[in-house]
Amino acid sequence: MPANHVDDWMGDLTGADALLIVDVQLDLLPGGALAVPDGDDIIEPLNHFAAQFARRGLLVVAARAWHPANHASFKALGGRWPQHCIAGTHGAEYTPELVLPAGTRIVSQGKQPESDGYSAFENTELSLLLSARGIRRVFIGGLATEYCVRATALDALRAGFEVCVLADAVRPVEARKGDGARALAELAKHGVLLLGAPAAAAA
Repeated sequence: MPANHVDDWMGDLTGADALLIVDVQLDLLPGGALAVPDGDDIIEPLNHFAAQFARRGLLVVAARAWHPANHASFKALGGRWPQHCIAGTHGAEYTPELVLPAGTRIVSQGKQPESDGYSAFENTELSLLLSARGIRRVFIGGLATEYCVRATALDALRAGFEVCVLADAVRPVEARKGDGARALAELAKHGVLLLGAPAAAAA
């Protein structure tokens, strides 16, 4: 799968670009209730990207899963996941190792009990926020590749944005081996530009 070098793009950023950091929360990191394997490996590159965007005065948005305790995705209610990222709990907090620049906008998804809420665009103000700032292209990194990153990227395309996924700043759950790679391949097929080497390719 071809991948472009991220640094080749950093010099071309404009005011129409935004960085979207997806769900880098304690419950989704190693030791959390729904830990993504090697999820903490993305923190350093995301901090680098966020600093680059902030230095240029560009928009940084951090999405977060913000579930009610009776969320339909939880196993206790017939869903597939353990309880995680319940609104207001410690596990729903961003890891303190993630350095969000001053002025980062926070978007909370998955607040409706009946909806998976994988996408940062679903039932949130994100599309209006980006449009109001004149954003035309979004760069996405975060957790997890085949769920919230995938859904967010596809919804960004549907909303009319150009989409770049920072492939070395995402990690998959891998409920089935290869899910992460399949998700990235699907995104590329739909027109998402993959920047950087996916973890599997880099290994």
